[in-house]
Amino acid sequence: MRDLLMLGIVLGALPFALRHTWIGILLWTWISIMNPHKLTWGLAYDAPWAAIAAGVTILSLLITRDKLSMPWEPPVKVLFAFVIWMCVTTAFAFYPLISWEQLNKVLKIQLMTAIAFAALRERKHIELFLWVNVLSIGFYGLKGGLFTLRGGGVERVWGPPGGFIEGNNELAVALVMAIPLMNYLRIVATRPWVRHGLLTLMLLSAVSVLGSQSRGALLAVSAMGLVLWVRSERKVVTGFWFGVIALGLLALMPGSWEQRMNTIGSYEQDHSAMGRIEAWKMTINLANRHVFGGGFEIYRPDIYAIFAPDSQQQQGAHSIYFSVLGEHGYVGLLLFFVIWVLAFRTAWKIRQDAKQRAETLWLHHLAGMCQVSLVGYLVGGAFLALAYFDLPYNILVVLVVSLRWLQEKRWESEPQGAFGAATTSSPIPVIIPKRA
Repeated sequence: MRDLLMLGIVLGALPFALRHTWIGILLWTWISIMNPHKLTWGLAYDAPWAAIAAGVTILSLLITRDKLSMPWEPPVKVLFAFVIWMCVTTAFAFYPLISWEQLNKVLKIQLMTAIAFAALRERKHIELFLWVNVLSIGFYGLKGGLFTLRGGGVERVWGPPGGFIEGNNELAVALVMAIPLMNYLRIVATRPWVRHGLLTLMLLSAVSVLGSQSRGALLAVSAMGLVLWVRSERKVVTGFWFGVIALGLLALMPGSWEQRMNTIGSYEQDHSAMGRIEAWKMTINLANRHVFGGGFEIYRPDIYAIFAPDSQQQQGAHSIYFSVLGEHGYVGLLLFFVIWVLAFRTAWKIRQDAKQRAETLWLHHLAGMCQVSLVGYLVGGAFLALAYFDLPYNILVVLVVSLRWLQEKRWESEPQGAFGAATTSSPIPVIIPKRA
C-alpha cells in the first residue's frame, strides 16, 4: 500500500512539475528531505525518485511559461563560488575518483538549489516551500516525539535510512532547525486548528530532540531558545513559559539521558568526543599543508597516519566547520563561513525593510525565524557533518527569494486572497513604527 501511495503521489505531481518549475522544486524537496520511499517495503524503496523529480524539474525549464530569473544577491554569488571551489578541490583530492562520488551528490543538491532561486517568486511559492520542508522534517518529529513519550526516553530516536538525517544526532539538529519555521507558519496561520496543530508539532519535535539523546542538539536548542528569548518583547513571560516547557520536557527523560548530557562538561573522559577532537586536529594539520584540502575522502587510515599519527581513533570530523576545512582547505572554510554571514545580513535587511508596512510584515517574522533556525544549524552543526545538508541551503533560498519579493514590491501585483497573500485576515499584530 505504501508503495502504491508513493507511486500515486509522484506520478500525480509530475505533470504539474513539468508545467511549473516551482512545483518540481517542491516535489524534489519532499523526496530529498523526507526520503519517503525509505518508509516503503517493496520496489519503491530503491527506486530513483529524487532523480526522476530532478529530471522533470530540469526539463520544465524548457517548457514552463513561468518567469524564471536568478537573484544575484551576494550569498548566491558566494555559494556558487563555494561550489566551484569544491570542484577544484576534488580535482586535487587525495582520492579524486572516490571524492567525485560525493561531489556528484553535492552538485545535484546545489543544482536544485540554483533552480529554486530562479523559480520561487510569489509568496505562495515561498510558504509552500516552507510547508514542504517543515512537514518533511516534522513527520519524524511527530513520530519521534510520540515514541519518546511512549518509551520514557530510554531508546533513542533515529531518522529514515539513507540521506543526511539517518543518525539520531543529525535528525535532532534538523528538528531544531525546523521548529522556528514551524513557529513562523503558526504565527501567520489564520485557522485555529492549524495554529494548534503546529504548536503540538513543535512540542513533539522538542520531545524528539531530547529523545535523540544528542548532546550537540541540546546545545543547539539552548542557543536557539536564548535567541528567541532575547528577541521577545515580553522577556519575563517568555522566560517563564520557556522554563515551564523545559522543566516539563526534562522531567520525561530517564537517568541515562542526564548521564549522557553531563558528559558535555567532561568530554575528556568521553571516547566519542575525544575521537572528534583528534579528527579536528587532523583536518587542521592537513589544511595547513595543502591549500586545496584533501577532498571528500580524507577520513582514512593512511591519511591519519600522515597528518595525525598519534591518533587513537580514525573517524569523520563530525563538524560542518572542520569537515569543510579538511576537505576544501581554508579557502573553502572562508567561503562556507561567508555564505552564512551574508545569509544573516540578508535576513537583517529583510527585517528592517519589511516591518515598515502591513503588507510585508510577514517577511519580518519569516526572516527572524530563519535567523533563529540558522543559529541552531551553526551551533548544532559544530558537532555534526552536515555541511552539505539540504535544509540550511533551503533556508538560504527562502531568504534570498523573500528579499527579491520585497524589492520587487510583489504585494502590489499579487492578487489579494491568494495563498498566503492576503493581509487583512492575518493574525499578526500590525505595528508600523514611526520614522524618526
